[in-house]
Formats: sequence, C-alpha cells, structure tokens
Amino acid sequence: MSENGKARVAPRTSDIGSDYPGAFPNSKKIYIDGSRGIRVPIREIHLTGGEPPLQVYDTSGPREVDVRNGLAPLREEWIRKREVVETPRVRMSSPDIEMPGGLSRRTFRGLSPVTQMTYARRGEITPEMEFVAIREGVQPNFVRDEVARGRAIIPGNINHPEIEPMVIGRNFKVKINANIGNSAVTSSIEEEVEKLRWATLWGADTVMDLSTGRNIHETREWILRNAPVPIGTVPIYQALEKVDGIPEELTWDIYRDTIIEQCEQGVDYFTVHAGVLLRFIPLTAERMTGIVSRGGAIIAKWCMAHHKESFLYTNFRELCEIMAEYDVSYSLGDGLRPGSIADANDEAQFGELRVQGDLTRIAWEYGVQVMNEGPGHVPMHLVRENMDKQLEWCDEAPFYTLGPLTTDIAPAYDHITSAIGAAQIGWYGTAMLCYVTPKEHLGLPNREDVKRGVITYKIAAHAADLAKGHPRSQEWDDAISKARFEFRWRDQFNLALDPVTAEEYHDETLPAEGAKVAHFCSMCGPKFCSMKITDDIRQFAKEQSIDPAAANEIGMQQMSEEFRAKGSEIYIDLEDSMTANPGG
Repeated sequence: MSENGKARVAPRTSDIGSDYPGAFPNSKKIYIDGSRGIRVPIREIHLTGGEPPLQVYDTSGPREVDVRNGLAPLREEWIRKREVVETPRVRMSSPDIEMPGGLSRRTFRGLSPVTQMTYARRGEITPEMEFVAIREGVQPNFVRDEVARGRAIIPGNINHPEIEPMVIGRNFKVKINANIGNSAVTSSIEEEVEKLRWATLWGADTVMDLSTGRNIHETREWILRNAPVPIGTVPIYQALEKVDGIPEELTWDIYRDTIIEQCEQGVDYFTVHAGVLLRFIPLTAERMTGIVSRGGAIIAKWCMAHHKESFLYTNFRELCEIMAEYDVSYSLGDGLRPGSIADANDEAQFGELRVQGDLTRIAWEYGVQVMNEGPGHVPMHLVRENMDKQLEWCDEAPFYTLGPLTTDIAPAYDHITSAIGAAQIGWYGTAMLCYVTPKEHLGLPNREDVKRGVITYKIAAHAADLAKGHPRSQEWDDAISKARFEFRWRDQFNLALDPVTAEEYHDETLPAEGAKVAHFCSMCGPKFCSMKITDDIRQFAKEQSIDPAAANEIGMQQMSEEFRAKGSEIYIDLEDSMTANPGG
C-alpha cells in the first residue's frame, strides 16, 4: 500500500527486456533510417554457411523498458506540428488504484480533422505514411494513395504517441490482432500488461483491450502507455459499467463521454456496433445461436427496450466529428455475426454488412478512417461470399474478420478451426485477422494461449500473403527451405516463427549436440532421408562432371536393372533379401 492508502499496481519488469533474445536466438533488432529522423525496426536473423541475414517484420517494440514509465513518445514531435491544441484530460481513476507518475502524458485534440485520411487527400505524405512504407517495402506515395482511397488505414490516435505506425489494407501484408482484457471474475492489470508485451513479441500487429471487469480505465492506461502497436476497444463495455450493467439505462451522453475519455487516453480504433438496426433483430430469432456478439446483444436489447434505432446509429455523424479530432479509426462492429456455421451468411448478417457500407461512406465524409468487421462461424464453401459482398458493399474498405471458424466441433482447438478460414479469407482480400486462442468458447486466455493464438494466426496471415504474391513474402520460406536441405539445423530453428519450440521438438529424439549438424532427423534416419539422397545425387553428378538430371537418370537406370535382376517382382521375400544381401 502507498502512504495515501491506495493500492500500487507494479507489473513485473524483469523479463520484459530479456524475453526477446530468449524467444529469437541469433536475431537482433536493427533499424532502417528514413527522412525526418524516422527509424523503422526490423528483426534480422543471422544465418550460417555464408548465407546473408534475413530481415523480417517486427512488432515487438522497444524492450528493456520499465512498464511503470511506459514507452518513449515516438510520434510526439510529428503530432505537435499539426493543428492540435493541448487540453486537460478527464481522469476517471479508481480510488483504490495509484497510477505511476511516469505514465502521465500530454493530451491533444485537433482544431480540425487530423486524420491520416485527411492528410492523404491533401496529397501529403506524413511521417506515419513513410514509416509504414519502409516497413512494407513499398513507396510512400502508394501508401498515401491507398489511405486517401479508403482502401487502407493507419490507426494512430494523436494521444498514443508511443506506437510504431502500421498499415491495414488488402494491398499490404495481412495483419493480425490479439485480444486481451480483464473480466469480472479473473485477471489483473499486471497480467494484461504482460499479455500485451507477450502478444507483440510474437507478432501481434494490433491489440484489443476487451476489459469488462473492475478498473477498466486504469487497465487501459497501463496498456496504452506500454503499447508499440495500435490499441482497439469496444467503448460500449465501459459505458455499460457506468449504468451498472443495465443496457436499457444507456444514453448517448454516457456513451459520448466514454468515447471522449478513451480518445483522450489514446485508443486508436473503436468497435462501434452502429449497424445493428431494429429491423434486423427479429431476423435472429430463428437462428441456432442467436446474437453472440456482446456488443451486438447490448445494442439489440437497448433497441428492443426503447423500440427505436440505437443512439450509435442516430448520432453517428457527431461520433465522426469527435473521432476526426483525435484520428481514431472505426472498426464497424459485426454485432449480428453468426455464432455457428448453421447461421452463416443469413439475412441478419448481410443486412448489417450493407449498413456498414453506408456508415463507411458517411465516416469518409469526415475524413475518418474505417475498417469493417466480419464473421465469425462460416463453413469453407461460404467464405468467399463474405469477402465479395464486403468489397462491393463497403467500397473496398479494409475487412477485419474473426477467423472465420470453419467448423463448430473442436472446442480447445478453435485456433485451428479458425485459422483454416482465416488463411482462406486472407487470400481473398481480408486485411486483418482477429486471432482465436485454444480457450475460445471456454475461458479467458492465459499467456501461453496468447502465444499459441498469435503464432497460429501469423501462419494463416503469411500463407495468405504467399497466395496473394505479396512482395518478399517467399524470401522467408526460401531461406528456411534452403537451410533444411543443407541440414543447417540451427538456422532452421532460428528461422522458425517459434525457434525455441522447434528446437525442443527436435531434441526430444535427438538431443545430442552432434545431431545439430547431422544430415538426417529422427523421422527418416540416416539411410532414408530424401534430402540426403538428393544431395548424394548432386555430389555424384559433380564428381562425374555430368548434369544432375543425367545423374538422376543413371540412378533410375541402376534401380531398373536391379528390379529386373530380382525377377521383376513387386513384392519380394524379406528373409531372402536379407540372406542375399546381409550387409544391406
């Protein structure tokens, strides 16, 4: 306890910096310089055998940081040069929580729209646009044009200067989001900050704080001040806490104040379920699983109680004006998404998606950046329709989907059922995938669940990038394939998404250090390794000064002669074979 009787929240800092080299052996963080003092972080993986290092996208943020002080405000000087004014912040601190002074930040508000879309439409290339262009390996003017068109967003509240800018759009690398947040029954601020840093270490491009328990404001403050990636929220959750959990008691004034509070804190994008209209709610009555979105259910209950459209829909333009002053992006919520494959692609779901398109165009009038949320539970043969309709109805705004889960039969394995749909819809054009952990439908994910969910979705996103032909995506695959063929085991481990686990699996059967240079693994052994045999053929070809294809032909001819010598029998007696060839 502190002197004034408030409880101190002091997340552990000991492993925040040390986890990077522990997670990624033989990697180091380097920086690529741009103009205006821009330095873009990249993870460089050092290889053996004379191979050049491989550079890969990095989301981990600065390490060796005391979370009680937060990250350095990377973008503050960029923000100060815009049409902003410093304003006092509305504080909503809990009486039993003491916030460290090191987490205090200046609060800004735009005197006019200060969104990346606004600047892009003016033809300006902001530092954020240049930053993400370097990250993505594209030209800054391409980033600007995609943002101006609404086909991509750069989420970055002017009150979240700590973030390293990133872009979400179908013509860029597929991104992934990780959800964290406390609940009324479990988890603490300390745990959520650790989950944040853990998720970004393994590759989360954005993080959503879905806290619904006590100290929502304080949890979010800790997260924002330590987040190198954009943070999203569902503001209706906190607004509901202010009316003791009774949806019917919600008002526009309460919601607006909550929005402003979170804008001042630095939240980068809001999930807003403004597309849940009164006429769609009866369409869910015959569903297998009804309304499964928490936010969607809250709004549906309010609409039914008051028998009118929600305050989110009727006040949408005022909401746009507020968000434009802070450069907060919309993530237009899919409150009527299907919660089972039986309900996929129904009238309620697609009705809301059409309204999302209308709301997207309204937000663009104010220069507010927008992405659209999508399902959900969808069998594979219905996935493509979701992407096609979103592109048509929402004018190619970025699509952000939860999976989708392609079957409902695998609780504890829904990170897999959803990654199947995620890779598929990412290939079709979804810009960001919301991860699913093994705890989906079962409980609040812990640290290990977060890691497993992030890595599973990094696989799905990368597979989609490969299918789309994204520049440089295949470099990583080629590097690990070459290392595998050349039996550079250490390089194989270090090039993996999860190097430590890859090495642990290898060492379960071949733990000796000498196995790290062996030209075989425990799957095939030394005599049946196809890659070793192929390498032998190449060596034979080199020694005989013949083409490798010719060496293959010679090998095939020798095997053919041996086959005929044994009577051209497909099956031979093993004992006879061993007697005839005791050494083989």
